[in-house]
Amino acid sequence: MRSWGAEAVTSLVKAALAHKYEPLLHENLKLQSAILLPLEELSTISYSDIRQKQLDSVSHVLHNNGHQLLHGWPTVLGIIGAVTKEHGEKLIQQAFQCLQLVVTDFLPIIRPTYLQVVVQVAARFGLQQQELNVSLTAIGLLWNISDFFFQNRQVIKQELDSLAQPASAVNGNESSKSPGPFDALWMCLFSQLGELCVDSRPAVRKSAGQTLFSTISAHGSLLQHQTWHNVLWQVLFPLLENVQKFSSSASTIRDKESTGNILIHHSRDTAEKQWAETRVLSLAGVARTFNSKRKMLQGLGDFPRAWSLLLDHIELSALCRNSEVALAALKSFQEILQIGRASKGTEESDGSSLGVEPPTGEVINRSGELTHKKLELFSKGPISDSSDNDIPLWTAAWKVWLNIGTEGTKPPEHTEKMISKVYLPSQQFLTAMIQTFPPLFEHIKSRFLTSDLQKLSTVLRGTLCVPVQSDSSPFIIPSYPEVSVTPLQEAALSAMDTLIKAVQSGPETMQAMYPDIFQQLLTFVSFGVNTPKFGELETKTFGIVRGPQADWVIMNFVPFAERAALMTVDLYRGTASHPTVINANILQNILKDYLLALRCNPKGTST
Repeated sequence: MRSWGAEAVTSLVKAALAHKYEPLLHENLKLQSAILLPLEELSTISYSDIRQKQLDSVSHVLHNNGHQLLHGWPTVLGIIGAVTKEHGEKLIQQAFQCLQLVVTDFLPIIRPTYLQVVVQVAARFGLQQQELNVSLTAIGLLWNISDFFFQNRQVIKQELDSLAQPASAVNGNESSKSPGPFDALWMCLFSQLGELCVDSRPAVRKSAGQTLFSTISAHGSLLQHQTWHNVLWQVLFPLLENVQKFSSSASTIRDKESTGNILIHHSRDTAEKQWAETRVLSLAGVARTFNSKRKMLQGLGDFPRAWSLLLDHIELSALCRNSEVALAALKSFQEILQIGRASKGTEESDGSSLGVEPPTGEVINRSGELTHKKLELFSKGPISDSSDNDIPLWTAAWKVWLNIGTEGTKPPEHTEKMISKVYLPSQQFLTAMIQTFPPLFEHIKSRFLTSDLQKLSTVLRGTLCVPVQSDSSPFIIPSYPEVSVTPLQEAALSAMDTLIKAVQSGPETMQAMYPDIFQQLLTFVSFGVNTPKFGELETKTFGIVRGPQADWVIMNFVPFAERAALMTVDLYRGTASHPTVINANILQNILKDYLLALRCNPKGTST
């Protein structure tokens, strides 16, 4: 009986829609609603055979009467999107095929007022948990829908604005403060993608994240200022907070039931590692949005608050115990500093650079492939339109950099009891952090004080003292360790060189930093004689390690100390007559440290 009743309802609906009316059916809203209402009522019945007959009828209606559904699209889309957990894969696929037909064939004839329903139904298929391929394809449909919005933006915006005018006349000033209906359509799309970015399935999160940030990058210029405010505070920052929350609470144990017999790479075999990938993509996408849409965002009244919150997320991620997330946070930091965005004209006019070489990064594209490229270098420093109004922003960035450098290089406590659980930042992370200083310094050098130099010196010393695991040391040490420096040591010397050049060409107030600069260089020289220790952690110097008995290895500092000694001599040659250098007895300190170096060999024993 149930099956016969459903057959009768669907047959009557198809026959009623096929009948020729006067006036035409698409002009009679009340009649069209009355015909489709019984078909919609079938969605309340949970039996799969009823749902299948309903979807068969919808497919028939779309193929034969789709061009007549002027005001019936919300009803038809509601039927298609009535997805529940009780539905099997077959019903999900059948309903989704109807949605694909709507998007590919009927999207141009759907009235703009109903386009938001199309977005919501497509997102509903993305969120369903029964069929992964349907979810991924639904995200692709959202990308196609965004392209349709962009290509037909004038027609859509004009019709939506014309329909919104009567409402704005009634509401008065309140409606003028809210985004227009066209921007509300984009906000609906961004919000749905943002929800998909925190789905429980890694593949869905990755695809949704790529689509969200690609859509913002491609079509964000169409949005009004007020809409950008909503994008920041209703989509992007909630996304970062949710991803951070799920990432911190994710399981670190591999779930064999969920993976089955599928082979998964060890870097993605737990929920924690999978959420780490999502955290990397989300933070990189938000940072790239801040960089590419910076002029637009700076026009917002609360941009300093947004900038500060983004820096907080970068700092939190950089200090987490996941090396992938920590390194990606530094790449995002470099992104908002506009590292690698030098213009072609600048590159051609001057081949010099600041020596900033961020590690190879992953670049997201829409196809889901990961392309590796090295961030390009600045030829004349980072692109900067810094003004007095920007100083607080860059000062906040400087404080975050100091916090990362200080907290990230703190020696661990209770190392004897927890030697196997000690976490230290990698050399790649530390190198990227130090390489971030030169472009950041270009923004803050006008307000750079002696106290800032002392803080920088503390970070540099702490960073150089961090040891590496003995298992990975052969991959970090240069081919000729007796004559070459490590990338981290090279970055530290480059940072000092950037500072020295700025002080030499700067005002007299900056030149008062010469004694502190000499002190820092002489500290580097002393590392070649007395190898620095990292708290109470037991380490051995590279070159005297025998077998696996050493868990942590300190780098060879002799070539590094020699380079620092040459920098000291060159600097003194140009500043010997400067009053601050004379008053600080710099020559006496240089001779004292050099004499100590001459009396000792690199291992610290007297000759």
